[in-house]
Amino acid sequence: MIATFSIPTSTPVAKALTAVTPAEQDLRPRLQAELTLWESRAVSAAAAGDLDQAARAILAALDCERRLAGFGPQVMQLIKPRH
Repeated sequence: MIATFSIPTSTPVAKALTAVTPAEQDLRPRLQAELTLWESRAVSAAAAGDLDQAARAILAALDCERRLAGFGPQVMQLIKPRH
């Protein structure tokens, strides 16, 4: 038995994209500024020989990058049945 999936016709494909909210627009520049700050702290700590602090700053910068990557329209995966 093969399962088939269909998308209801009442659901427009346009709903598959989510718009960026005003709150997200405000958060994006703050995350970019925070990312720059953590990167400069990591460089400074590494130059001073404080590898533990540099590693923590790098992890914080990577977290900012991960959160920034989540912004923007998200495309929902649609499964098209085979005929």
